[in-house]
Amino acid sequence: MKLLVKINGSPEDLMVKELVLAENAVTKGIRAAGKGLKDDWRAQIQSAGLGTKLARTIRQQSYPLRGTSLKAASLVYSRASKVVDAHDRGVLIRSKEGFWLAIPIGVAANMRGPQNKRITPSGFERRTGFRLHFIYRRGQPSLLVAEDARFTKRGRIGKKGGRRRKDGILTGAQTIPVFLLVPQVKLKKRLDLDRDTKLWESRLPGLILANWKGR
Repeated sequence: MKLLVKINGSPEDLMVKELVLAENAVTKGIRAAGKGLKDDWRAQIQSAGLGTKLARTIRQQSYPLRGTSLKAASLVYSRASKVVDAHDRGVLIRSKEGFWLAIPIGVAANMRGPQNKRITPSGFERRTGFRLHFIYRRGQPSLLVAEDARFTKRGRIGKKGGRRRKDGILTGAQTIPVFLLVPQVKLKKRLDLDRDTKLWESRLPGLILANWKGR
């Protein structure tokens, strides 16, 4: 028996064609895996109750920026990496100065400081004109309070003091807790980003094959 094999085109041309198919498949597979991981991380952050804003800090960048390559890569990252990492690991947070962490409560909870960051005690004083006073509580977190303050109809701190009666007593004025002081805070682990990473790593070979035309 004699078998005759005929190759259409040169071996070099076939190798180049196969290389092009491989580069295309790898690049598309990597990009699909990166997008899948980005979407799953965003969904996980939202389902953990950490908000849409934090979820949108998850971004994806694929390489090469143009064209295809066997060395294609996809980077999935957060623009608020420290915050996301803290919830992913469940870290212990201490004050940078080693004393107290000031957690805004009540009227200060929704106040924002420069660059939309959480309000600080000094920022609160500058913004409202109130001097905060330290209140020690044995066996409980201490407080920073605004004395002789009052609430407006919208629930915000109004001008200092209330009305003073003839006998010198202020009416309508209150001592308002503004910051809770604690030595440290242990964040609960609310994310498992490594779980999704391993999932998309396992799916990658299938994604590459699915994009390999002619196979």
